[in-house]
Amino acid sequence: MFGYVTVCEPELKVKDLKKYKAYYCGLCHVLKEEYGFIGQMTLTYDMTFAIILLSSLYESDTRADMHCCKVHPVKKQIMLTNEITSYGAAMNVLMAYYHMEDDWQDERKVTSLLAKSMMEGKVKKIIEAYPRQSRVIRDSLKELSECEKENCQDIDRAAWCFGRLMAELLLYKEDIWEKTLRKMGFYLGKFIYIMDAYEDLSEDKKKNRYNPLKQISEKEDYEERMVQILRMMIAESTARFEQLPCLVDVDILRNILYDGVWNRYNQIQSRIQEQNQAQMKKSKKSEEKK
Repeated sequence: MFGYVTVCEPELKVKDLKKYKAYYCGLCHVLKEEYGFIGQMTLTYDMTFAIILLSSLYESDTRADMHCCKVHPVKKQIMLTNEITSYGAAMNVLMAYYHMEDDWQDERKVTSLLAKSMMEGKVKKIIEAYPRQSRVIRDSLKELSECEKENCQDIDRAAWCFGRLMAELLLYKEDIWEKTLRKMGFYLGKFIYIMDAYEDLSEDKKKNRYNPLKQISEKEDYEERMVQILRMMIAESTARFEQLPCLVDVDILRNILYDGVWNRYNQIQSRIQEQNQAQMKKSKKSEEKK
């Protein structure tokens, strides 16, 4: 359900793209240092965004280091880290742990059980350090699981669960920015969930898997309604973002929120157009043969 909150590279300045990648590499490095290889496997672009956002908001003292890694074994890469990188890494691991727990409970996936078992010691310490976030993430994913079991077709109810989760995840501190960060995270979380359901709909129908958009997708104005809903969610989120006093890396953040979040939607639309064109060519050939 992650991978939607990324940069739009063509619209980003070279220096900003390098800095974004340095934050991403920094998160990857901290995940490995604090949680080992299994922690590194939980790496997401979405958490990189959260780190940049919170680092900008709280003007964190960010350190630049040079390291090699498995992906770049020869040339050292710039890695930007600060105290919020450690927070992001902890949330990354916690999210992955609860997701694996749900996979084991719902589908009895042995791979999820094994990975979950390897993370338990580290996750226990994260839960002790961040009890508020841990409780909300666990409860939100549990509610999502209930929606799946009930085959709930109320997209607002299902998306609300992930919105609540993201709202808590962005709340690094309970301070004067709490209300704004919660609202921003809530609508961003709903956007992510709805976009994920939109992208997976065709495959979910084929494999008879749960998707809260199945009923609405039967309506003639489905595509128009979906883009309207998605625009509404991200507009609410960006409106709250603009209320935050973020000055550092604001161009990166705006690139992600105004352009990057639409990367996958644009890819989906391109695939749909290609499929339609292929179908038209096929129909044309059939008519010519007649």
